[in-house]
Amino acid sequence: MDQLGFHNLPFLAHRKSVKRGFEFTLMVVGESGLGKSTLIQSLFLTNFFGNKAHPPANECIKQTVSIDATTVDIEEKGVKLRLTVVDCPGFGDAVDNRQCWQPIIDFINEKYDQYLRDESGLNRRNIEDHRVHCCLYFIDPCGHGLKPLDIEFMKQLHHLVNIVPVIAKSDTLTPSEVRKLKLKLMQEIMDNGIQIYNGEIDEEEDSAEIRELRDAIPFAIVGSNTLLEVNGKRVRGRLYPWGVVEVENKDHCDFGKLRNMLIRTHMQDLKDYTQDVHYENYRKRKLMAGSPGPTSGAPAGYPDVHAGSPGGEAMFQKERELEEMRRQMALLQAQLNRAQLSPGGAQV
Repeated sequence: MDQLGFHNLPFLAHRKSVKRGFEFTLMVVGESGLGKSTLIQSLFLTNFFGNKAHPPANECIKQTVSIDATTVDIEEKGVKLRLTVVDCPGFGDAVDNRQCWQPIIDFINEKYDQYLRDESGLNRRNIEDHRVHCCLYFIDPCGHGLKPLDIEFMKQLHHLVNIVPVIAKSDTLTPSEVRKLKLKLMQEIMDNGIQIYNGEIDEEEDSAEIRELRDAIPFAIVGSNTLLEVNGKRVRGRLYPWGVVEVENKDHCDFGKLRNMLIRTHMQDLKDYTQDVHYENYRKRKLMAGSPGPTSGAPAGYPDVHAGSPGGEAMFQKERELEEMRRQMALLQAQLNRAQLSPGGAQV
């Protein structure tokens, strides 16, 4: 027998993963009117948000940011995906937008807390992953670059979630304007020390397609759910007096590249980066602070181990007793060693 057979392990893992299914959470953030809902419907061919009604302007003066999460189960060729899309209506729409990113930060941290509690619980094999794996941040194409709100938002969240910036409604710009805006946005992102998701993966998996996707960031996108007939073919696009902007035509926009990155090439990498970097950093901060759960206290069923709490004092007392016992054992062992090495010492 020339082979042991462990080369089949990847196929076994693949079969097990397909049976279990996959989970992915996508957050969309941006000001109202930038086409967030339309883009999500175009990406997944599903109406996540129904017929959304935009509030009148007088209600937005002191409007607070809300968080709306919608989950759907999608199946393709026997592979099941539980997709959750998180919308943040009200972001950037008020007169005073100070701290408008705080509800979003609280939501992301809450999901990390929930995962940490489940990971420390008894039923670890059936943990549901509700952590945010990717955040699409929509940039106004008419802003001539990043606004102060854009910069501050990404600074506040780039250490918590994978941020992918997109230029919304890029059909309002000419191709040369799109290229100039992309260069300016990337320069401003670098100048402000913002770490966006750059799409880099293992070198052995690198390819011309991966490099093309990486070079297209920030993606200039157009969304549409309207079917139009162009040259005898039905395509999704936007009709203008001068012609049609085809959503899935790579010469018209980066919609296809964004869809490929999110679904075909980088979905697992986004999940791995969330687990290995963002969640591990969050978990480390929590454990160093002595609170493996929500910021308001320890998880249910676990004692609070802060130094000032009764449970923490008892734990520290036990540690001191154990340390004293270890010290006594070390002294006794040293005495026995000296007795054995002495000329008249006892032999064991």
